Amino acid sequence: ALKGLRARKRLWWPRLLLLSALGFLGLLLYRTAVVRQLEVFIPMGVCPSAIMPLVRDNFTGVLRHWARPEVLTCTSWGAPIIWDGTFEPDVAQQEARRQNLTIGLTVFAVGRYLEKYLESFLKTAEQHFMVGQRVVYYVFTDRPAAVPGVELGPGRRLRVEPVAREPRWQDVSMARMRTLHEALAGRLGREADFVFCLDVDQRFVGDFGPEALADLVAQLHAWHYRWPRWLLPYERDRRSAAALRPGEGDFYYHAALFGGRVAALRALTAHCARGQRRDRERGVEALWHDESHLNQFLWRHKPTKLLSPEFCWAPEVGRRMEIRRPRLLWAPKEYALVRA
Repeated sequence: ALKGLRARKRLWWPRLLLLSALGFLGLLLYRTAVVRQLEVFIPMGVCPSAIMPLVRDNFTGVLRHWARPEVLTCTSWGAPIIWDGTFEPDVAQQEARRQNLTIGLTVFAVGRYLEKYLESFLKTAEQHFMVGQRVVYYVFTDRPAAVPGVELGPGRRLRVEPVAREPRWQDVSMARMRTLHEALAGRLGREADFVFCLDVDQRFVGDFGPEALADLVAQLHAWHYRWPRWLLPYERDRRSAAALRPGEGDFYYHAALFGGRVAALRALTAHCARGQRRDRERGVEALWHDESHLNQFLWRHKPTKLLSPEFCWAPEVGRRMEIRRPRLLWAPKEYALVRA
């Protein structure tokens, strides 16, 4: 029996190494357009028929799964995945008005990110984000006086919150969770019913309405929404508080967009800030910084609504038939300029 076990181990290790090598090679080649087109053949799965009737959206009612048979429209735990055509936007608008909501939108514009992206972000948000609803923008910046003036519609306000300039861009990214947690415990948490936290280097190009609201909202990552779980870039260093073991994780979520009710976001930001503090004490830094900690939290605390990649799309991925009406588009990444 012992000899048989050793023989099986000898057969298993070469296979594991081969799969790892192929996965690494795939990651290296993925940035080439030809290789990226091959991922359209990776099946996304379908919402199980037993779950479909139970998946209801808190703002639009029963989800219209039949309208998008080519994509996954629900999770295994019964949360809706919102795609264009699966909801009725007018119903969502009416329900949000009935509840008399105030929606917060936070964004960090530190260093050169401010002059490069902030004005476009705010102007396009005024055109597309929660139109007809009460909105309060929170701009966190190290240069409050440089925040551009943007004409706001009725019932919409902009607040500027000063933050310290961090020595490294990675520190800016990771300090976000701590700063958000403090803000959610203060005025932001008192005046907003729901809050969305977005990166500044993107712009709105389509209606982003109350269909996106839920207790805890996660965004499917545009680069990874078709990938098999074993290829997803979770944190694997077991020393990090963000680490996930092989076999753990559901989807890969993008930290450029997450949201929910104040209480849920306080729990999320507290978890991420605490994990980052533990990592610093151990001399460890998660591969994708706050995004790694976000994914660890959302594995253990399932989001109640997922937004499809249409809500935060990267044009560099290339054309995808399932991406019908993008809501946000990533801006070109000029890291040499903004991170200098």
